Amino acid sequence: MDLHLAPPTGVGPLHIGMTRQDANTALDSLRDLSAISESDRPGQHIFRPSGLMVSIHCMQGVLQAVELSRPMATADRVSFHDVDVFALPAREVVARMREHTTIEADPDDPASFIAPELLLSFWRPFEADEDPDEEQGYYFTTVLLARPGYYDTPAEAEERLRRNS
Repeated sequence: MDLHLAPPTGVGPLHIGMTRQDANTALDSLRDLSAISESDRPGQHIFRPSGLMVSIHCMQGVLQAVELSRPMATADRVSFHDVDVFALPAREVVARMREHTTIEADPDDPASFIAPELLLSFWRPFEADEDPDEEQGYYFTTVLLARPGYYDTPAEAEERLRRNS
């Protein structure tokens, strides 16, 4: 399955701003019915046979964010434009993302990166850009897609509202 990140709209059938009920239905549609994982949690996350996890985050009955984790097999692919975010080394993902948008190291976690205008957030537990055998640090482990402002502090949210008014 190919899933295309389309910020700030969503990914696949999951659209930011949809109701929790619609998000639950959309999440369920991503399951492989021939291999349902015992780890699935309806309304929270599903695991595809490749190991790809798709997780939804709702607040006040509305889908706020979608998080995807790196599959162990290549049967599932997650991309932004032409960038396969889990198959390419993290360093290359960042370089290729810069062709499309601003992306910067997370100030609290320099192994991870945020594209603030899109609100795509790329995470890995540590940086191992020189060691491809250290997969958890060489590749991104998760990507989160949300509306810009998802990580805002209350002061930043107020400033964003003021700028957009």
